[in-house]
Amino acid sequence: MKLVVEADGGSRGNPGPAGYGAVVLDAGGRQVLAEVYDGLGTATNNVAEYRGLIAGLRAARELGATEVEARLDSKLVVEQMSGRWKVKHPALQELVDEARDLVRQFDTVTFGWIPRAANARADALANRAMNGESNPTPDPSAVAGPEPKPAPASEAPEASGASGIAATGSSAAAAAWSGQAGTPVRLILLRHGQTELSVERRYSGHGDPELTAVGQQQAAAAARALAARLAKQGVEPAAVLSSPLRRARQTAAAVAETTGAELQIRDALIETDFGGWEGLSFAEARERDPELHARWLGSADVEPPGGESFRAVRERVEAERRRIVEEFHGATVVVVSHVTPIKLLIRDALGAGDEVLFRMHLDLACTSVADFYPDGGASVRLVNDTSYLD
Repeated sequence: MKLVVEADGGSRGNPGPAGYGAVVLDAGGRQVLAEVYDGLGTATNNVAEYRGLIAGLRAARELGATEVEARLDSKLVVEQMSGRWKVKHPALQELVDEARDLVRQFDTVTFGWIPRAANARADALANRAMNGESNPTPDPSAVAGPEPKPAPASEAPEASGASGIAATGSSAAAAAWSGQAGTPVRLILLRHGQTELSVERRYSGHGDPELTAVGQQQAAAAARALAARLAKQGVEPAAVLSSPLRRARQTAAAVAETTGAELQIRDALIETDFGGWEGLSFAEARERDPELHARWLGSADVEPPGGESFRAVRERVEAERRRIVEEFHGATVVVVSHVTPIKLLIRDALGAGDEVLFRMHLDLACTSVADFYPDGGASVRLVNDTSYLD
C-alpha cells in the first residue's frame, strides 16, 4: 500500500521553542489518514524538520504502508535524505540515521520538495506544536475531521526557523518587533575576496579575474568564521549559492568545502555589466564619459555605455531572491556575490530607496545577513562584517 507523508518543522529563535507536524494521506494525496504533531523543547529548525519526517514515516508504517512518497518544503532534508548533500553536523547525522533506519522498513520511499504553500497542512500542525499542543501518535479520527488550516497572520508564529550569523538578539525578537509571521529564509551574504582589479580600484563587472593570494586568504578566513558560528548554533547551511564569475566561485568553494554544503551556481547573482567602463578606474570612467558618469552616480535607471542599469540588475536579483525564499523555506543559505547584488538584497530587506545603493559601503570578503519571510517581510541583521579578517 502506498501512502503520502507531508512533514514540516519549525523553531522560534533557532535554537528556540520547536515543534513538528506530519500528515499521512492516501496515495492520491487527498484523504487525511492520520496526523501527528508535538513540541521538542528547545531545538533548531533543521532538527524539527527531521523530527517531522521521522514522525510521519512512523505513522505511515503503523498504518501499514509499504511505499511512501515523502513531501517536504525543506530542501536540506530532501537533498540529504536523497543522498545528494552531505551531512556534517553530528546532531543531524543521528537524525538522518534514524530516518534511514525507518526508510529501510518500507519497500520504497521517495523524497520530493514542495513549495511551502503546498505544505500548509503539516505547517499548521507544526505551528500548533510550537503553541503547546500535542498529538505525538497517529490520529485515525483525522480521516473524518476537517483538515488543519494555516493560522491567520495574527496567530502565526512570530519567529524565524532559520539561523546564521546574527548581530544581536534573536530571530524571534526581530519578528515580534516588526510583526512578521512565518519562518524566514536567512541569507548570509558574502562578497568575494580580493582580485587584481579590486586592488587597483577598477570597475569589475562581467570581467572574470581570479582571486589574488590575499583574496584566497580572505575567502578561507570568511569560510572558517562562518562555519564556526553556524556550528555553534547547531545549523547547517542548506546550500552555497554563487555568482558564475570565478572570483565568486572561488570564494564560494572555500565556504562549501568548510561547511559541507552543496555549491550551486546562480547566473542571476552576477555583478552589474559595466559595459565600456569595465577595467577602468573611477577617474578614467569619469574622464571618458563625464556627463553620463555623473548621472549614473545618482540614478539607478542610467546605464553605463553598453552596460546595464542598477534597475535592471535589481529585477534579476529580486526574481532570484523570490526563487530562493520559495525553494529554501526556513533554511539558512549562503549567497556569494558582488557589491551590487548584495547591496540590492540589503536594500530590499530594508525597504529603502535607490539612494541607499550610493551610500552603502561593502568591503571585500565582508558578510551581511538578511532574513526574508514568506509573508513578504524582511529583517536586516548584519551589514559589512569583516572582523574575521583582522
